[in-house]
Amino acid sequence: MKRRTDQELKEEKPVRIQKIISDHGIASRRAAEKMIQDGRVCVNGLRAVLGQSAKVDADLISVDGVPLGKSTGYVYLMLNKPRGYLTTVRDDRGRKTVMELIKGIDARVYPVGRLDLNSEGLLLFTNDGGFANAVMHPSSCKQKTYEVKVRGDALKALDLLRQPVKVDELIVQALNVELATSFNNGGILHISISEGRNRQIRKMCINCGVTVISLKRLSLGLLELGELKSGQWRFLTKEEVTALGKV
Repeated sequence: MKRRTDQELKEEKPVRIQKIISDHGIASRRAAEKMIQDGRVCVNGLRAVLGQSAKVDADLISVDGVPLGKSTGYVYLMLNKPRGYLTTVRDDRGRKTVMELIKGIDARVYPVGRLDLNSEGLLLFTNDGGFANAVMHPSSCKQKTYEVKVRGDALKALDLLRQPVKVDELIVQALNVELATSFNNGGILHISISEGRNRQIRKMCINCGVTVISLKRLSLGLLELGELKSGQWRFLTKEEVTALGKV
């Protein structure tokens, strides 16, 4: 690689630090802002502040004491998340995180979106901040389908869940609700939504008279979990990345 001259380094335009961190695949911009606020980011040995800019090649930027390296290229993968893992890069309380399940790749990826501790299923990872923003942005309206095992009157809840439901003072409505199977005092529902509010399906079910026993995300847009086993991950194909909104 050609070494940049002092004049080129001088003329390099500063970029917001959170964007630099995101472009290196360490975290999303929002997560990078939190890193800066928590004092985990330094520029030329000094603690960075939110809103600060730096030059990628001229300044030394580090996260948790580790200097940013060269970007290894964009990576896209999906995990079949098991229950009992937090959807976060790290946890100060020492609890298990989904990052423990992503082994064998050189790039530093982070989760796209969230599945709560007791939820399972399809979870995306990437180091492409633009892709992550496109997938998570409300305007994308990507359909997410969940397999939901419930306790209570599943048939009665089926009709109620197909109507507008109040969640956290807001009215939401499922795109589709089907009864996959029923059993004594419960059943398994397939619920599709486009929003992604915190614990939305669990709250919808409670408000419709049933309690969620287990919840698994089966699909996101055209991407399906398929036969991927719990705890395993695979790379997305180029076609799958494109279908999820990669330009």
